[in-house]
Amino acid sequence: MKKISILLFVLINTNLLAQQKNNYAEIGGGIGASSGSFGAALHKNWTLGKNNKFVIGTGLRFTSFFGTDINFITAPADLTSDPKNLDTLLAPKPSLSSLNAMINLGYRLNKKIEFGFNIDALGLSYGPTGSPSYITNGKSTVVSAKPTSLNLLLVGDRDKGSLNSHLYAKYDISNKIGLKLAYQFLFNELTTSTKVQTVPSDNDRFRVKSSMVFVGVSYGF
Repeated sequence: MKKISILLFVLINTNLLAQQKNNYAEIGGGIGASSGSFGAALHKNWTLGKNNKFVIGTGLRFTSFFGTDINFITAPADLTSDPKNLDTLLAPKPSLSSLNAMINLGYRLNKKIEFGFNIDALGLSYGPTGSPSYITNGKSTVVSAKPTSLNLLLVGDRDKGSLNSHLYAKYDISNKIGLKLAYQFLFNELTTSTKVQTVPSDNDRFRVKSSMVFVGVSYGF
């Protein structure tokens, strides 16, 4: 009886974990209020389950964020819980780029349609040093700032750096070509050259959260 139970366990789990590759490259862009983005990604996914409906995977994603007169708000989680602690960096023409490893989860409705969610987990950001205006108590001072170098997913305002996420629908036109429509949510972060915020504690990190509509094209391989 014990041997039969072990055999059934192995057979069931082998069946559940049957895998098919679902890999593709993607390019596209997002449009939001006074801001935009460009993105390119490599997705390495597997379909799981008896009918290969569930998708799990990883990949690399490049994201470029740009905008006009963007307000970056105090970023650290220990400060954002109280609105009185929030100061602002007003960036006239911010430009930030990031390269991150991501996590992808999805569900294939049929052979052509897939719904899912992916989010950046770890990576690096870069971009030019700018001269935004630091605003506190109605006073404005020009300071020096550049993109926060390390990107790290820690959930909510504990996140660091620039991170991208998609809630998406993907339609495969053919075996190779697909179209993707997504709600894109971006965290982008600047670090000032000095800790310009001193109340209630010293701080040099400022973040903007952007919602965008993303449209992309994918190529399977």
